[in-house]
Amino acid sequence: MKAAVLHGIGDEIRIEDRPDLQPGPGEAIVRLKAASLNRRDVWIRLGQYAGLKFPIVLGSDGAGVVESVGDEGGAWGGREVIVNPSINWGPSQSSQDQKEFQILGLPRDGTLAQQVRVPVANLIDKPRHLNWEQAAAIPLAGLTAFRAISSRAHLVSGEKVLVTGAGGGVATFAILFAKALGAEVFVTSGSEEKLAQARALGASGGANYRSEGWDKELKEAAGGFDVIIDSAMGEGLSKLIELANPGGRIAFFGATNGNPADVNMRRIFWKQLSLLGTTMGSPADFAGMISLIELKQINPVIDTTFPLEDANKALDHMQASSQFGKIVLQIP
Repeated sequence: MKAAVLHGIGDEIRIEDRPDLQPGPGEAIVRLKAASLNRRDVWIRLGQYAGLKFPIVLGSDGAGVVESVGDEGGAWGGREVIVNPSINWGPSQSSQDQKEFQILGLPRDGTLAQQVRVPVANLIDKPRHLNWEQAAAIPLAGLTAFRAISSRAHLVSGEKVLVTGAGGGVATFAILFAKALGAEVFVTSGSEEKLAQARALGASGGANYRSEGWDKELKEAAGGFDVIIDSAMGEGLSKLIELANPGGRIAFFGATNGNPADVNMRRIFWKQLSLLGTTMGSPADFAGMISLIELKQINPVIDTTFPLEDANKALDHMQASSQFGKIVLQIP
């Protein structure tokens, strides 16, 4: 099989021939049709991720056809599937197993290849209305967004939602899922073009966080938010706390702007706010997400597609942060 292999920090990805994979007990080999990138892949290449090991086949997202299964593989052979990249979540819905949990693509080889080996438990049937590129766009970003909105923030129809950083994969899915669940959605972005794209996707409004007074602009437009989905934290958390309605929930899955400083804790307890950390999602979250996608016929947003041989160009495009939606690789 052909695989896109990273051999060290800052290296170019090499397309290499590797032996075909064989399934172990309870495992499946998926012949991938498409894969997609996440910011995680960029961080690994830059050496800014925990548990680095090389060489590694990057990629957490993929969709394809089950080619073979090991013992206890059941009737999965030949089925069109999406791969759940949340490996060894553990028995609890409330949080992942702190020792055994892994994300596909590091430390085990991922989806930027013609084949991937995963536990049979991490397969789910591909929704029929999606093509391969759309299906491959879902897993990591979709799962992260769904858990943040549904399992953690418990969004209900009629609430107002703020999604920060419109354009990223998780943020784009958060817009789609919140709308599908009956919420009114607002966004932030540092790009006027991305704000316009978010409105075209169904957002009621937005504000450019590079502009002074962006938080006041959102306050005037929406009044306040019941749910806020964020990945930046940093100094912006204080403004999000002010924008949250009493009883509001702020779910965050990253801290790209660093740890918050000078947060007014009195505002948090007086407004009865909940700060909710979230990472990836459980098998139940993944199944719930796919059910919602099928029920509402949701189509993931794809920014650009590349052939597998252009994996370096695809990673460079993601690192530039100019995309709106997912970056997908077509696999021969």
